[in-house]
Amino acid sequence: MTELERVPPGVDPNVPSSARVYDYLLGGKDHLAIDRAVAEKLLAVAPDSRLVARANRRFQVEAVRHLAGQGIRQFIDLGTGIPTSPSIHEVAREVHPSCRVIYVDYDPVVRMHAQVLLADSPGVEGIQADLRRPEEILADPYVTGLIDFDQPVCVLMVGVLHFVMDEEDPAGIVAAFRKRMVPGSHLVLSHAMAESAPEAIAQLTMATAGSPAQGRFRSHDEVLTLFDGFDLIGPGLVPVQDWHIDADDAAIPLLDGKPQLRIDGGAGRVSAGSPPHSP
Repeated sequence: MTELERVPPGVDPNVPSSARVYDYLLGGKDHLAIDRAVAEKLLAVAPDSRLVARANRRFQVEAVRHLAGQGIRQFIDLGTGIPTSPSIHEVAREVHPSCRVIYVDYDPVVRMHAQVLLADSPGVEGIQADLRRPEEILADPYVTGLIDFDQPVCVLMVGVLHFVMDEEDPAGIVAAFRKRMVPGSHLVLSHAMAESAPEAIAQLTMATAGSPAQGRFRSHDEVLTLFDGFDLIGPGLVPVQDWHIDADDAAIPLLDGKPQLRIDGGAGRVSAGSPPHSP
């Protein structure tokens, strides 16, 4: 079977996917020629982007492991991407087997993989939905059936909000979830930064213009505003390779020096004095 014959219905093989580009950078196998072309253009000007992608993934895994260790038993992973081992539910359940996870992505390829991966995983669900419509996600029966918003929850927005344009109101998306989160809940977020090398920004912008993989590089101050209503934990909002809350994970650095493509990550806890959540 050729690569094109394996493309699921509804997928245009001539349009790059952010999930598949990321999969390629992580060394996965679920990508198309158009995705590899975008990734290679980025790698030509930012050859350390594979390491940045790995650091971003490690940041996510470390944050989930830490929060599960702090008693969080519910996770909503927005912009899941193609499954990568260890998956979020595997990481959380290594800490406590009762952890529940909802995976959310609008890419039909991701949905296809989730159906296979989660077929025999009670307490773990995957839905195909658009992050830019948070109320639809929050009202989805799989979400309402698995997540108890009267208890602390961790919402993951790792490597996804830079695909939300300013007119699509990324701060409003975060706020919609924040309103449902009780004190003790957490937001884990990473974002491509305007402080990246200009050549990397220009190449990635040109390669993805007009496609779902088009990104918006935001400044450190702009990304900080997405944490309104949260108190940052650990080192704050820093490059993902520098975000460590577990000394063991900090022992093996992935990157030396300043990468051309900069992704910052942070984790925030719902402020103790925040108003009650809205059902």
